[in-house]
Amino acid sequence: MTYRVCLVCMGNICRSPMAEVVLRRTLADRGLGDRVIVESAGTGGWHVGDPMDERALEILTEHGYDGTAHRARQFTKDWFDRYDLVLAMDRDNLSNLRHLAPGGVEVRLFRSFDPAAPDGAEVPDPYYGGREGFEEVLGLVEAASEGVAKHVADSLDEIH
Repeated sequence: MTYRVCLVCMGNICRSPMAEVVLRRTLADRGLGDRVIVESAGTGGWHVGDPMDERALEILTEHGYDGTAHRARQFTKDWFDRYDLVLAMDRDNLSNLRHLAPGGVEVRLFRSFDPAAPDGAEVPDPYYGGREGFEEVLGLVEAASEGVAKHVADSLDEIH
């Protein structure tokens, strides 16, 4: 069985693609890369088809990640049946996703998987800031990705 995760932010050029790249590697490092599909999307369609923000790509590259293949997509209501887990980067996107979600679909904040994060913690949008915001986002998504990987591994164990 393949487990599918979608990470969602506003435009799908900064936070969610950074989280996608980091989570994919985290899962691969745990030996789960061939059992999990990780994708990302935005709740808005402004950047559909665009590559990752160059600042996000630069930070990822400096830390040994490859985000060059990313192209922005927009999450739509019919996507919920594609994924086992849909994670929002902040409360605004969480609200947008819950508004779209059919009954019974669980949508969570990405940082809810970081045991060191307070309840309701978000991944802040670095788009209008400088380099330090993208560095902060990388640290936050690396921390939460460990928890997501554990959750996915536990879920896969329950299925088998």
